[in-house]
Amino acid sequence: MEKVVKNMVCPRCVESVTKAANDLRLPVRDVEIGKIRFTRKLRSSELENLASKLEENGFELAENRNQEIVSSVQAALIDYLSYIETGDGSSNISSFLTRKLPYNYSYLSQVFSREKGTTIEKFFIKLKIERVKELLEFKKYTLSEIAWKLNYSSVQYLSNQFKSVTGITVTEYLGQPDRERIPLDQL
Repeated sequence: MEKVVKNMVCPRCVESVTKAANDLRLPVRDVEIGKIRFTRKLRSSELENLASKLEENGFELAENRNQEIVSSVQAALIDYLSYIETGDGSSNISSFLTRKLPYNYSYLSQVFSREKGTTIEKFFIKLKIERVKELLEFKKYTLSEIAWKLNYSSVQYLSNQFKSVTGITVTEYLGQPDRERIPLDQL
């Protein structure tokens, strides 16, 4: 049995969901970003307890197929960003998603847009900008290196997209004492 878990965006989320299920002594087979699999079908009381425990930690069980699809697309986009960052990003978003998920891109796009109120591409741009912010915080990479790492065609293109999404320039962002980043699960 598999359940889709909303708001899982990182390895720490996987640890948190795993711990929640183990604390409830549920028969967990494995957990990955966006999903938890069990060795058997859970009783309704177990599902209710799991839903409650997950909500305490900022997660939710997807309630319907559309929510499951959106959550799966979000998890796949996080994988795609990692794929790009490691230098393997030779495919486009639509090809990547259709390889990862059992739906055609047109259907994924329609469901995602209807449920999230934005397109997959716009969501991915926001995801990339939050990653740019994170990399800027590390102060390990120059803006040129970040642009290259995230597969931007130029620093100018990254800078324009950054301003378009955030409303401020990269320089203005770096000048803020309390830089604001949006948690990935709230995008």
